[in-house]
Amino acid sequence: MRTILTFTLVVCLAAPLFATDKPGYNISRLNKPITVDGTISDGEWSGAKAIELPFETFPGDNIKARVKTEVFLGYDDKNLYVGIRAFDPDVHAIRAQISDRDRGYQDDFAGIAIDTFNDERRAFEFFVNPLGVQMDLTNNDVNGNEDDSWDAIWASAGKIHEDRWEAEMTIPFSQIRFKHNDDVQTWGIDILRIYPREQRYRMGLHPQNRNRSCYVCQMSKLTGFRGITPGRNVELSPTVTSQRTDARPNLGSPLANGSFNTEPGLTAKWGVTPNLTFNAAINPDFSQVEADSQQLDINNTFALFFNEKRPFFLEGADLFETPFPAVYTRTIAAPDFGVKLTGKEGHNGGGVFVAQDAKTNLLIPGSQGSALTTLDEKNLAAVLRYRYDVGKRSNVGALFTTRSGGDYSNRVGAVDWNFRVTDADTVRGQVMTSNTKYPANIAADFQQADSLSGQAAFGRYYHRSRKWYWNASYEYVGDDFRADSGFIPQVGYGQAIAGLERTFWPAKDKKTWWSRMYWGGDWDRTTETRTGNQLEEEWEMWFGVGGPKQSFANIDFGTRDRFFNGVTFNNEKFLNVHAEVTPHKRVYVSAELNAGSQIDFANTRPATRVRLSPFIRFKATRHLELSLGDTNERLYVDDGRLYTADVAEFRAVYQFNVRMFVRAIVQYSDIDRDPSLYKFAVDSHSQRVFPQFLFSYKVNPQTVLFVGYSSTRLANDTYDVTVADRTLFVKVGYAWAM
Repeated sequence: MRTILTFTLVVCLAAPLFATDKPGYNISRLNKPITVDGTISDGEWSGAKAIELPFETFPGDNIKARVKTEVFLGYDDKNLYVGIRAFDPDVHAIRAQISDRDRGYQDDFAGIAIDTFNDERRAFEFFVNPLGVQMDLTNNDVNGNEDDSWDAIWASAGKIHEDRWEAEMTIPFSQIRFKHNDDVQTWGIDILRIYPREQRYRMGLHPQNRNRSCYVCQMSKLTGFRGITPGRNVELSPTVTSQRTDARPNLGSPLANGSFNTEPGLTAKWGVTPNLTFNAAINPDFSQVEADSQQLDINNTFALFFNEKRPFFLEGADLFETPFPAVYTRTIAAPDFGVKLTGKEGHNGGGVFVAQDAKTNLLIPGSQGSALTTLDEKNLAAVLRYRYDVGKRSNVGALFTTRSGGDYSNRVGAVDWNFRVTDADTVRGQVMTSNTKYPANIAADFQQADSLSGQAAFGRYYHRSRKWYWNASYEYVGDDFRADSGFIPQVGYGQAIAGLERTFWPAKDKKTWWSRMYWGGDWDRTTETRTGNQLEEEWEMWFGVGGPKQSFANIDFGTRDRFFNGVTFNNEKFLNVHAEVTPHKRVYVSAELNAGSQIDFANTRPATRVRLSPFIRFKATRHLELSLGDTNERLYVDDGRLYTADVAEFRAVYQFNVRMFVRAIVQYSDIDRDPSLYKFAVDSHSQRVFPQFLFSYKVNPQTVLFVGYSSTRLANDTYDVTVADRTLFVKVGYAWAM
């Protein structure tokens, strides 16, 4: 741990920070509001600032834009207005699907990114496709995260014309954060257009220097906005949720009818200051309306990770990110209430949230596997995050988490740092300490001490430039370290990694069939801290290339030695291949192959694995999208095939308009085992079918109507496919913005 801190300090003091001049633009105040109808009227936009996008920044390296794009910017006391006129030599080739918000990334689209605090660290992004589908995101240069879970209430419309498509956007100042003053403001800005044809071309406002490993730091400057304010910025979103679940105690019991459980709730959002936001939820509906993507849960020793999808926890989530995943809000399973405060003032930023959970889920980690269990009692969870900006693009931070209920408690304290010491070089790190108390039954059942205290540390240096990427890191997690508000399923190990990658780009004046090519390799070694045993040593190489039809292929291969459950598995070989292509504007196809040596973890013996994962998405019409994905895995041991596992998901979405859709999802899993090859009793066959149907109507992200149905159907050696449970739910929400 001391070595990590010393190395970071030396590198940061030895290297300077870099700054560059940025292009500047002035935005104009409009005399009257814009009517958002998807058609740019020269008279209506006559007072706006007109800008043409001059550069293609990908795959071309800041060459002349291959298509013309005009953008108009204006503002009044309440709104920022954006008009987009995207010319196209073949309007029939335009890719535009009527879809739900944040689902238009495969289409043509354009929009703006604005750094409202002009600190070159974080930006709001607003994009729209040719039919008016909205996409809004936050882009955080500090952790390199672009996140579309943030939702704002704004207006947009788009239309396809004879030689172009046009779109208009109205973005209320109440939906974004900025400094509150009466003077002229300067914001960072980028304007971009995505033009997916043979390649996925990107046109932009300014050049993108590939030797600088940041995006927001390269933005142009937009000056104006005199006298604007974010308003009171109060949003109230009452909800009513009604749900009924019928379930069988076990597959041999009759289906027991449940009763409708109807609950009101209230979510509130208040912009306390232009820089500080308060969220609260009383008797909240934290449910998600989309099933998690299925994952193969066979021959695994560690818990699976699932993404957070609940809006309350997603807002401002990037502020709580640190090098270790020390905050994982899905540990809060059934909260009774939640409050959150997030914001930034000058060099200071961070947030705090508190939630009371009706049950306590626990992840019991180890060096070679993890286990899950639940305490049937409430807990109070809290997270406090503070971050201080250093220089132009660096920061230091602190994190504290606590979770307690009954005889159980877990507390974690941490400090972290992220120093961008040059335009291409970054040093990141974190040190953490934890204290945990387990109830007597948990300690006995999982062979844990009643009281634990442990430490963890991480340090990483990486260089990312136009041609080269290299990195070196070391990670240590002690046996007794626990982060129960995060997701750290493995403890008791130390891991060193070193890697190198070379990227090749076509010459600016030369046309090639490929857009980018790279090769690289790395080495890693993991040891068990308690015994000193080498858990894994791996050498890996890879090669990748982007080609025509938006195609991409990557192959990596290597060898490794591993240790598990007292047995060393030497000279394992593995091969992974990924390929994807868009052969037609309505069709996307991908496939992944994983093959080579594997461990049969259930029986502690060598095995061979073959896994194939194809996927296809078909946009049948502008309104209908179909997709099918499948993962088939087979594991072989010396005496034969141990199992075949298959997981598939079919999805159909019919979008009536940008506000309303119906969706059907069917997830299917099937596992066939050979019981004679196991050292313990197993079913030869198990099956699960999970259909889910949803009707959705959204006026905006908070004014919604959801009606849904789902069920779980199971089968095994004893029972045929049987309905294990079924659920019907209705949710109505309405947003008042003041």
